[in-house]
Amino acid sequence: MRRVVFNQKGGVGKSTITSNLAAISANSGLKTLLIDLDPQGNSTQYIMGRGSAPLEYSLADFFDQALNFKIRPKKSTEFVVETPYENLDLLGSHPALEELQVKLESRYKIFKLREALDELKGQYDRVYIDTPPALNFFSRSALIAADSVLIPFDCDEFSRRALYNLMDALNEIRADHNPALEVEGIVVNQFQPRASLPQKLVAELLEEGHPVLNTCLSSSVKIRESHEAAKPMIHFMPAHKLSQEFVAMHTEIEAAAAKRKKKVA
Repeated sequence: MRRVVFNQKGGVGKSTITSNLAAISANSGLKTLLIDLDPQGNSTQYIMGRGSAPLEYSLADFFDQALNFKIRPKKSTEFVVETPYENLDLLGSHPALEELQVKLESRYKIFKLREALDELKGQYDRVYIDTPPALNFFSRSALIAADSVLIPFDCDEFSRRALYNLMDALNEIRADHNPALEVEGIVVNQFQPRASLPQKLVAELLEEGHPVLNTCLSSSVKIRESHEAAKPMIHFMPAHKLSQEFVAMHTEIEAAAAKRKKKVA
């Protein structure tokens, strides 16, 4: 199961959601791979820590190999690094990804990530992919490689407009490259249940038939503290309300995925 977390709008919590769901997946016993396609590297820093040693290999090395012929190319597994957490591995980001993007796009290497994940098939139970806040080469690569997409949504009017544009972009990806791609759910983030606007926006999305997840994520200063500590919430404060919301969300999407799989079978 390959999940990509994507929204063209920045500041909606993509890296936080991706990293925390991946950490919960690994903590529950599933062999999990986290892929950080954002040159900013927020997920990489969140999992590995800002003061950690530079990664031996990163996605920049992987994509650089795709651009340059090698007599003995490295296998996809050689670019994967272990994290401090059991069952959780990482294909990490690097600032050099920004410079590689134009070359990769011009050489049409858009399927390289999917090929790499096909090569890794059977080694991981779950793959979570973090993306840049733009519909560019890296986010398209992720959507082409993924089975499903989770869409973070902040409860404001700008986010709703961005959501409609995103749905059009996903339809285009399906039509051109990945017809099996599913919108697994809209993740309502920074939800304030006592405020009228968030409740109104969520109700309208449901009325329009959008797949809003039942579990909403609360706003909490603890998430910033977990960033600073470089520990996902399940390891930082497992009993905290937000940690339990992430666990409930993971349970919800896993149950829905199992139901879809059973229906297809």
